Amino acid sequence: MGGMFGAGCGTLPKDPANPGSPQMMAQQPIATAAAGNPQLATLTAAVQQAGLADQLNSAEAVTIFAPVNEAFAKIPKEQLDQVLANPEQLKKILTYHVVGQKIDPAKLAATFQTLEGQDITVTGSGQDFKVNDTATIVCGNIPTKNGTVYLIDGVLMPPS
Repeated sequence: MGGMFGAGCGTLPKDPANPGSPQMMAQQPIATAAAGNPQLATLTAAVQQAGLADQLNSAEAVTIFAPVNEAFAKIPKEQLDQVLANPEQLKKILTYHVVGQKIDPAKLAATFQTLEGQDITVTGSGQDFKVNDTATIVCGNIPTKNGTVYLIDGVLMPPS
């Protein structure tokens, strides 16, 4: 398993005692690890709103394609507020970002079934990967106690 990759990794906290640092994230289950990362504040709030934190933390092995705050900022506020107010729709969207296995970068370019039930496709190689041709992985392969986090710059919408 390779190390972390991507230009966005430089924005992770450098202090190993910071909850959002790679060192601390590696010791926490995935939802708790994400909650420590300031770039994932919107995602963390959405996960809590949807009641998914415990499910993600107790999962055996998961990979989250985690939209950074800026990804949520690209969604018109009215639309985002509607989604946040609808727990069912929110849960569908969030579980569409989660795959029930740890994915290492060597096996990243593939199609994966999400916890939502539909597939996502990752394309690319080296340090350049896209998810569903819409979101770019800005920092990949961040380890957590029970999974792997790939920070992405867009929110993935499940096909309706």
